[in-house]
Amino acid sequence: MLSLTIMAITFGVIFLAELPDKTALAGLMLGTRYKASYVFVGVAAAFAVHVVLAIAAGSVLTLLPQRLLQAIVGVLFLAGAAMLLFKKGEGDEDVKPPADQSFWKVSGAGFMLILVAEFGDLTQIMTANLAARYDNPLSVGIGAVLGLWAVAGLGILGGRTLMKRVPLRLITKVAACLMLALAGFSLFEAIAG
Repeated sequence: MLSLTIMAITFGVIFLAELPDKTALAGLMLGTRYKASYVFVGVAAAFAVHVVLAIAAGSVLTLLPQRLLQAIVGVLFLAGAAMLLFKKGEGDEDVKPPADQSFWKVSGAGFMLILVAEFGDLTQIMTANLAARYDNPLSVGIGAVLGLWAVAGLGILGGRTLMKRVPLRLITKVAACLMLALAGFSLFEAIAG
């Protein structure tokens, strides 16, 4: 039985938790380079998969050792920052569109990026916890998916708008710095644990 209250609570919690997360940053970066609708389809599909996994797993993800999880997340952020900082061939104003902007390539890239980046993420764990707490997986699942899709849409559209006003090189450097900060925070949590 669907509960609008549970859907609204879940939407609000997941939306607020995901807004400052790496996913909005990933959506922003993809939105600067690819057709927004193609990116959104891939990202939306990946989020749907994550929500299904979180609902199915219940609270199993919370049983992972927190230190190990934070260390893995920190290393992934470092790798992402390094990829952004050391990527070659990008000029300030002379941004060339990717050679292949086909629907399957672009949506597949968005799907894979989010699928990998979101494993063990806070919102996935929160979704599992909300599903266990409310014992209404359908309402929690719908609220979580809508919250994640809303953040992704904002990130992708924000990337398009930002590209009109700010050079890609600056956006890339800021994104890399944010990822380095998140890596430091995650690794600190893993060590201080």
